[in-house]
Amino acid sequence: MKINTSQLGAVKPLRPTVGSHEEQVDDARKLQDAYRDFVGKTFYGQMLKSMRSTLGKPAYFHGGQTEEVFRSQLDQHLADHMTTASAKQFADPMFRLQFPQQAALLAEEDKNAAASLTDLSALRRR
Repeated sequence: MKINTSQLGAVKPLRPTVGSHEEQVDDARKLQDAYRDFVGKTFYGQMLKSMRSTLGKPAYFHGGQTEEVFRSQLDQHLADHMTTASAKQFADPMFRLQFPQQAALLAEEDKNAAASLTDLSALRRR
């Protein structure tokens, strides 16, 4: 199959390019949040599921299906909290390797925000 190069001008990208710097930073933050959520919940969810599978059902006082549903909801809740608590140490290094451009953009934005907070002359009253 031959590609006609004269028709390539009519090909449009699936997603239009992002124009402003603020939109790029916002998209990078959304991507980082989604990545943190996915990595953390996947890892911790599987870890808790494996942990629960090693325990057998007790001979007495087992709540049946209701207890199993409650435990799965508890595991989801625990995975959410563990994801939030450890996102910077666990998911962010992987995010920097997977998405280096977005990570560099966010690091620059965070550095600029920290520099503006340390500038005390801007906080003085006139």
